[in-house]
Amino acid sequence: MFDTSLAQEIWTKKYRFQPVDGSGDEDVQATWRRVAHAVAANEAPTEQPRFGQEFLDALSDFRFIPAGRILAGAGTGRNVTLFNCFVMGEIPDDLDGIFMHLREAALTMQQGGGVGMDFSSIRPEGAAVRGVGAKASGPLSFMDSWNAMCGTIMAAGQRRGAMMGCLRIGHPDIEAFVDAKRDPARFRNFNLSVLVSDDFMKTLASDGEWPLTFDGVIHRTIGARDLWRKLMQATYDVAEPGVIFIDRVNQQNNLSYCEQILASNPCGEQMLPPYGACLLGSINLARLVPQPFADAAILDEEELTTLTATAVRFLDNVIDISRYPLAQQEAEARAKRRIGLGVTGLADALLFCNAAYGSGRAITLTQQWLGTIKRAAYRTSAILAAEKGAFPLYDPVILNRPNLQSLDKATRDLIAEHGLRNGCLTSIAPTGTTSLLAGNVSSGIEPVFAYSYNRKVREADGTTREEAVEDHGYRVWKQIKGEEPPPDELFVSAQSLDPSDHLAMQAPAQAFIDSSISKTVNCPEDISFDAFMDIYAEAYHLGCKGLTTYRPNATTGSVLSVASQSAPKPVDVVELPQRPESLHGTTYKIKWPDSAHAVYVTINDIDNGGVRRPFEMFVNSKNMEHYAWTLGLTRMISAVLRRGGDIAFVAEELKAVFDPRGGAWMGGRYVPSLLAAIGDLFERHLEALDNREGPRPDPVETHPARENAVIPRICPQCSAAAVQRSEGCDKCLECGYSKCG
Repeated sequence: MFDTSLAQEIWTKKYRFQPVDGSGDEDVQATWRRVAHAVAANEAPTEQPRFGQEFLDALSDFRFIPAGRILAGAGTGRNVTLFNCFVMGEIPDDLDGIFMHLREAALTMQQGGGVGMDFSSIRPEGAAVRGVGAKASGPLSFMDSWNAMCGTIMAAGQRRGAMMGCLRIGHPDIEAFVDAKRDPARFRNFNLSVLVSDDFMKTLASDGEWPLTFDGVIHRTIGARDLWRKLMQATYDVAEPGVIFIDRVNQQNNLSYCEQILASNPCGEQMLPPYGACLLGSINLARLVPQPFADAAILDEEELTTLTATAVRFLDNVIDISRYPLAQQEAEARAKRRIGLGVTGLADALLFCNAAYGSGRAITLTQQWLGTIKRAAYRTSAILAAEKGAFPLYDPVILNRPNLQSLDKATRDLIAEHGLRNGCLTSIAPTGTTSLLAGNVSSGIEPVFAYSYNRKVREADGTTREEAVEDHGYRVWKQIKGEEPPPDELFVSAQSLDPSDHLAMQAPAQAFIDSSISKTVNCPEDISFDAFMDIYAEAYHLGCKGLTTYRPNATTGSVLSVASQSAPKPVDVVELPQRPESLHGTTYKIKWPDSAHAVYVTINDIDNGGVRRPFEMFVNSKNMEHYAWTLGLTRMISAVLRRGGDIAFVAEELKAVFDPRGGAWMGGRYVPSLLAAIGDLFERHLEALDNREGPRPDPVETHPARENAVIPRICPQCSAAAVQRSEGCDKCLECGYSKCG
């Protein structure tokens, strides 16, 4: 049943139930039966056999993989939690409260939960402690206490506790926090992340001074650019801290009407409020492509829809059968019934469908598959709400949240009628160990690290040994194709991908995910510091909620290493063409209503064996309102163009974008958005290159004859073209939505 010996070993050590009386799981099928029956026990007695079989079918062959705490604990009777991750409560700024929260974290880790904390509420080093005539030691000194505690707690299932420590970028001790991991002996049990606000990013963009404050008092100021460079330098040198764009996290949170996100779980895929907890589980996309590497290979989206529905019901049941380390965690989990359904095996599924990770087709397929999961998850949660009741803090205002506004009308109508069983539904976790359990499918949303490599395995006595491992997709290729060498342009890996390829996958995926995505952008060791900093700026402008990068360094080392030359050769992508010193191109001008300044689009072409093709695009305007998205658009499209292949889809995707505020008449027809105008322009540029006849397309201007025509306005609430402007207010004639100003 196991594809590899390492998978067998992981099951035995981590997930097999082996009580001292000799009973327990005789094989992995017994593990699946144990878990399925335990979770089905939450259904009505007459329905338990039906759902027990449905859950078992989903678990079989690792098609749906619950997170490790569920696999290890469900149905065992052990006093453990089935939740993988928690964010602890807000730490008070007093000694009794600090150590009470230290105890709560210890109890949580003792039962198997990873924890995240925001230490920003603790006064900075050197601040006065009234009443005792002393000075505060600062949040980092107390983090040392958490670190020591974590080192002594062996979590259930032979897993050491994991922690995330966060600090806001405006805290007076932020510089010490940023540099803390330069000491290789400090905070070894912590991941660290800086909570970066939108205000800071605006101050950074204007090269302003940034105040470091605590409790409303400014302790000092620092140049925002100086602080950002210090943060980036630490991340460049030792891979930490990571960055969380905390305001964006809260703005896009389904439950912002009833909670404030405080910090992140240890791996970054779950941003949670005080005492927040989340269940994790992943659909193994690599198991849903029935004919890998066939010319017409596709993922079975009907099966994906069915599997998603089963997974949502499964995880919702776990909320009720799990134990909780703390009463506050149980109250929080039951009030909002948050789950985190994600994917694993994405890169292998793309391989099977002949799409290279990071390519335009891979991005399209990823959006398509995640869109299927999102629709099915919300539909199932609404059906469960009709059957079992909505989550206690449900409010119809949730339909106005960004993640729900993009749902299709039928699903929104179902939610409006019944509510939702779960406040948040989707998240993409790293799935490191469980992806190995499933035969070393690619982890989470990550690319394949390497197609053959050595993995360091920790033994019970603390020593490590190396195990040679092959990627699942590579193994399937050899089974089907025999000795035929795999094509380099398809079998790309984390070793060969450009950082922009990682962002090209992460940013579009975020639109389909309620919570966040655990994703590491691998960078070459010789990447320049300025190019490295650009990755974070690009991630912010593309709409990511956070970012973690890894550049090889002496402090952290690595869990995985590429195998020696005697092992199967890791296959990498062919190098992308380098940009010549000069390129020939064309600049187009777009005049857009309500904008005093034109938008200029430059498309540069490269000569490829006598055939010209677009190589890069730049979008510029004096209107700074467009700066963020034009920068992101420039980088994304240029990255796609440089990869080559079929790029016509770029025009189609842009032309499909509509602006809720209304479009414009151009060239005698209605164009739904400025992005659509750029897409139309790009399409005509391609046609001109293909025809090789006549001049380039004319500059795009708003059509003079229709400039004053009444343009239909799209309602942001019901999506009908029925918004009318009257007396300074926009009002929708269909649903009654209104906004003044």
